[in-house]
Amino acid sequence: MKNNQLIQLPDGYLNRTPIFQFILVSMLFPLWAVAASLNDILIAQFKHVFELSDFASAFVQSAFYGGYFLVAIPASMVIKKMSYKFAIMTGLLFYIVGCSLFYPASHMGTYTMFLFAIFAIAIGLSFLETAANTYSSMIGPRQYSILRLNISQTFYPLGSIAGILLGKYLVFQEGASLESQMAKMSPAEAQAFGLKMLQHTLEPYKYIIFVLIAMFVLFALTKFPICKPVANRAKSAEKAPGIGQTLKYLAGNKRFKKGIAAQFLYVGMQVAVWSFTIRLALDLNPDFNERTASNFMVYSFAGFFVGKFIANFLMARFSSSKVLFGYSILGSAMLAYVILVPNMTAVYAAIVVSMLFGPCWATIYAETLEVVDKKYTETAGAILVMSIVGGAVIPALQGYASDAFGSMQTAFLVSMACFVYVGIYFFGEMKKQKSGVKKTDETIEVAQ
Repeated sequence: MKNNQLIQLPDGYLNRTPIFQFILVSMLFPLWAVAASLNDILIAQFKHVFELSDFASAFVQSAFYGGYFLVAIPASMVIKKMSYKFAIMTGLLFYIVGCSLFYPASHMGTYTMFLFAIFAIAIGLSFLETAANTYSSMIGPRQYSILRLNISQTFYPLGSIAGILLGKYLVFQEGASLESQMAKMSPAEAQAFGLKMLQHTLEPYKYIIFVLIAMFVLFALTKFPICKPVANRAKSAEKAPGIGQTLKYLAGNKRFKKGIAAQFLYVGMQVAVWSFTIRLALDLNPDFNERTASNFMVYSFAGFFVGKFIANFLMARFSSSKVLFGYSILGSAMLAYVILVPNMTAVYAAIVVSMLFGPCWATIYAETLEVVDKKYTETAGAILVMSIVGGAVIPALQGYASDAFGSMQTAFLVSMACFVYVGIYFFGEMKKQKSGVKKTDETIEVAQ
């Protein structure tokens, strides 16, 4: 009986993982995946309804991931003062508010109002990700922290697939593509038709609200462990590092900074590839409509899911850096294929790239967090979440490149360059592991 007792350890980890609480935390991952994948649907919808350039259509992602960037540090301060549970419930509330804003947005029919609703959702998701990523890694024994986060992240593509299916059947309609339909209309007819199509964007978010309310109630009724290092909960305020001291420490941690750069480029690349896969299919086959082209995103997220399982199997036998270095080489090669081959096989190559994204986020996040002294965990985790702002920057760059080159395919050079850097990062980590450099050694050295 004593062995089954849940014990909080001094470093913030637990002696065992409380299964029900871990499942609830893991269920948050598909919730933000749904919102992220619906952005890919919205980009395709807004592109023609609002007559946007590829650069302007990518502002959907800029509003979304810009929200992450602005709110991550405040979210970490909430976690520090309150708890992971409180931050998660705050995130769920903001998420509900953001989804509710799609009611006025779909009726007002302005691009700006939609961006505002998306930004509000992103505020909630920033709270959720800042709390849940770190909490998942800490809600159990320390030696299984990366494994736990990878397990939680495995649920992510399920939410992504759900988001695409909701968009396919509730937002996109049957018939020819929006571009071809609106090309045959007068300006007044096209405007009226566009407003009618915007009404459909509300539908997925109505269902999401009910799920979010149910999750909020479950979290409110469930008791969760604190999972904070004892030093961070000490009564003496002098023992708790301030934000200035924390940022100074993190700025001096070289491996932490390299992890931030890798995460920034990885997230940006992932969002860019997914943002423009539907557009790529529509460009390469004009006979497709948006509903048909969205099938390729379902395949992409299914590949993403499979890629995670394969990587988890490989990482049980080889170092994570070695596995992900191999993934990066293959991913860069597949993106080169997307750029160079002007037929529909390029879209299938983009799907393979999604398979190779697999475990990148969780591994970079957990391993980068491990090089940080535990008393700085909340802020370090928040800055890692802030690196998601790559999803606001890289897709916009790729959209700009598409407009500049006049070629959606050539624009994938932006994503390819990011995958090359991620490969270089993992090659460096692999060399450190081979030379016997320990994460804790570098953390101590930086702290001194």
